[in-house]
Amino acid sequence: MQSPLLKTTGAVAGSGIDADVPAHYGDPYAEQRALAAAAGLVDRSHRGVLRITGADRLSWLHSLTTQRLDQLPPGEAAEALILSPTGHIEHHLTLSDDGTATWIHVEPGTAAALLTFLESMRFMLRVDPEDVSAGYAVLTLMGPEAGVPLPGDVAAVVRGSFGIDVLVERDRLGAAAAELAGHGLKLAGLLAYDALRIAAHRPRFGVDTDHRTIPHEVGWIGTAVQLDKGCYRGQETVARVHNL
Repeated sequence: MQSPLLKTTGAVAGSGIDADVPAHYGDPYAEQRALAAAAGLVDRSHRGVLRITGADRLSWLHSLTTQRLDQLPPGEAAEALILSPTGHIEHHLTLSDDGTATWIHVEPGTAAALLTFLESMRFMLRVDPEDVSAGYAVLTLMGPEAGVPLPGDVAAVVRGSFGIDVLVERDRLGAAAAELAGHGLKLAGLLAYDALRIAAHRPRFGVDTDHRTIPHEVGWIGTAVQLDKGCYRGQETVARVHNL
């Protein structure tokens, strides 16, 4: 699903899994400065989006992932991993709950596999996971001046430690970006975003990891992995390597 922001004057498309969004808009260094020192808007609309409803959703995700999610307050963001039985990373989730549904966004091309896994783990619980990537897109606001008014029809907001992820209806992506740019946010491509991400030692699943990566190797202990929570798949490896 190619982003309409690729039609912006000066926009240059990314490559590989990022080909559907702009890598930059003509000046990646100025875009990086805007994200670091002022306010910028990054199109990450190629990411997959899942929505989970049902009364058991948070306790269910708590049992499946590396993160403590059973008491996650509405509006608070979290990162979580799903591991293999041997502790290798299979999925990285960025999520927030709005009180009625949990919104998750993941790397491009991984939503279908995550949904398949979640569906296989439903059992008799009151949960209903759905891949809504075709209907919703992610825009990320960054910078010390990025606290601007959000469009009124935003579906969800994930206020994490590395920007504010705003989920908007996909057919409203261009209009939402224009409205945010009208508040002074500079359009910035993924090159600028990735430069700051790498400088902050924040890994990207599938780019900085492979099928053999464990959480300790990329710094996800403490951010996406909580060492004081109950059992989950792959926990034995996490605990053993931590203790060693």
